[in-house]
Amino acid sequence: MHCPSAKGTIRPKISTMPRPKTEATAFLDLYKLVIEKKRLQQELQSLEQRRQQISDRIAVLDGQVAELENNVQQMREEVPTVAAEPTIRSSVKTAKMALAPSPSDTFNTLFLEY
Repeated sequence: MHCPSAKGTIRPKISTMPRPKTEATAFLDLYKLVIEKKRLQQELQSLEQRRQQISDRIAVLDGQVAELENNVQQMREEVPTVAAEPTIRSSVKTAKMALAPSPSDTFNTLFLEY
């Protein structure tokens, strides 16, 4: 079980059986500590690289958001006035009528039995 007061701390690995206190066991413990330190340093380095990648991506996204907001603002400023709106609607209506299918454009359904 985990100790609730030690939440978030990295706990060292423990052996299941205690070893006798000898010079060899001291060197083995020293080796384990050095290996764990190297592993943690590598993990920290990879986390720093990932953090940098995320920061760079956020900067790119911020630039894209600002650019799109500027584009939207320009589009809002270029919107025609209310007086010009009926002409736009009438041209859209004319275009829709031109695209409507004529009776000769319809097709018949054909059923095939296997």
